[in-house]
Amino acid sequence: MLKSGLIELEVVLAVARLGGFRAAARELGMSSTALSRAIVQLENRLGVRIFNRTTRSVALTEPGKQFIATVGPALSEIQQAMAAVNNHRAMPTGTLRLNCAVGAARAILVPVVLEYLRRFPEMSVDIATEAHFVDIVGRGFDAGIRAADDVPRDMIAVPFGGALKFSVVGSPSYFAQCKKPRTPKDLMSHQCIRARWPSGKLSRWEFERRGEKLSLDVPGNLTLDEPTLMRDAAIAGAGVAYLWEAPVADELATGRLVAVLKDWTVSSASLCLYYPDRRNVSAALRAFIELLREPINHESRGDAIVLRC
Repeated sequence: MLKSGLIELEVVLAVARLGGFRAAARELGMSSTALSRAIVQLENRLGVRIFNRTTRSVALTEPGKQFIATVGPALSEIQQAMAAVNNHRAMPTGTLRLNCAVGAARAILVPVVLEYLRRFPEMSVDIATEAHFVDIVGRGFDAGIRAADDVPRDMIAVPFGGALKFSVVGSPSYFAQCKKPRTPKDLMSHQCIRARWPSGKLSRWEFERRGEKLSLDVPGNLTLDEPTLMRDAAIAGAGVAYLWEAPVADELATGRLVAVLKDWTVSSASLCLYYPDRRNVSAALRAFIELLREPINHESRGDAIVLRC
């Protein structure tokens, strides 16, 4: 097969080396007619014959020999340069820039990012965490990571990690002072650690059980826009928080936090990596996507996130 876009030059060199049109056409993966046409076009452009042809043989003319002597080494260097570019495209190198919600970044840091750097030591990863959406193209990011429900529709989306299950959690010291809620409506008499969207709107707490759905604007004297602060505030006894369950699993296991309303809490869409165009995806991003899809990374662990953060 042809190795570059320099078709006519490759054709001439192949015919000169193999001594015939058919052998050259076979090696290059093209028809004898197309090969002959390429040689004629080059000869017409140069104004000289490169080959003397008979029904039985093909031989270089004197100008043809001079042409081959000059073009051969030059074409070899061009092909080596193109091969180097292809190898660069195939093996990730450089910097992968990601824009993520804070919790999303924590969710992928250990199971994905550190493994990615181990596999591809020539790569660097630059993660910017922001609560609000940004123009990843305009800001020069390769991809973003957010909750799947929030990925813009004009982006290519790669879900990973499974559904995000949420829990209502509080500290033992808080529940020693305040009776544990038995239904979501009981939260209306509790101190709830409220979350604020980047838009400025306060988050509502969503619940569902056996087809019954509730959406509550819960009360509370503490409002935060960073999920890790919500977790820390809950541990400190400031109130109850509505957080992604997986990142607080250790706190639940050790008793630093206690989950309530377990039969009411909901699961939401998975995390999602997104990027603008499926064409010309860099080797760096392609390798990162493949790693995200590996089964070992389907159970993402990380810090607490709030949907649409």
